[in-house]
Amino acid sequence: MSAEPVTELSDGDLIRLSARQPEAFGAIFDRHAGAIHRYLSRRVGHTLADDLMGETFLIAFRGRETYDLSRPDALPWLYGIAANLLRGHQRAEVRQYRALARTGIDPALAAADDRVLARVAAAGHVRALAAVLAELPLGEREVLTLISQAQLSYPEVARALDIPVGTVRSRLHSARKRVRAALHDFPQLDLTDGIDG
Repeated sequence: MSAEPVTELSDGDLIRLSARQPEAFGAIFDRHAGAIHRYLSRRVGHTLADDLMGETFLIAFRGRETYDLSRPDALPWLYGIAANLLRGHQRAEVRQYRALARTGIDPALAAADDRVLARVAAAGHVRALAAVLAELPLGEREVLTLISQAQLSYPEVARALDIPVGTVRSRLHSARKRVRAALHDFPQLDLTDGIDG
C-alpha cells in the first residue's frame, strides 16, 4: 500500500506525519507561506516580514506537538503565531501605517508594477485608512486585519488570538466605528462593508 500524496493530506494530517517525518512540515510552509507573508508585509513591510515569516514557521515547527490535529486547516494557528510576533514589533507596524498615511503608497505593493503604485498613491482614502490603522489599539488592529486582510472567520480569529468570539466581535465593532469616522470624507467608500459585526 503506497502512502497518500502530500497534496491530499490535510494540514492536521501533515503535522501528525511530521512527528515521524519532520520534512513533511515543509508542505505546511508551501501551502501557507504566501498568505502569512502578505499579512506580515501589510503590517510591517517586506523586509521585516521576511524575518517574521521565517520565525513564524520556526515557532510552528517547534510547537507542532501542541497543534490540535482535529483541525484540518493550520492557517488560523499560523496567523496567531504571526500576530503574537507582531506584538513585539508594534512600533514598526505603526511606522508602516504612518508612512502609508503620508505617501499613499502601500509598501506591500512596492514590488508591483508602476500603474498599480500610481493608483494607490493617488487614492486619498488609502492615506486616511492607514492613518486610522496606525491609531487603532493593537487588539482592534489585530482583529480587523485578520478579518479583512487574512479573511479569517470570527471563530478562526478567536483561535488565532486565543480570545473569546465575543471579544472578536466587540473589537471589530469598535474598529469599524473608528474606520468609518476616519473615512467620513469618502462616503462612497465603506471598506468595512462585508465585515459583519
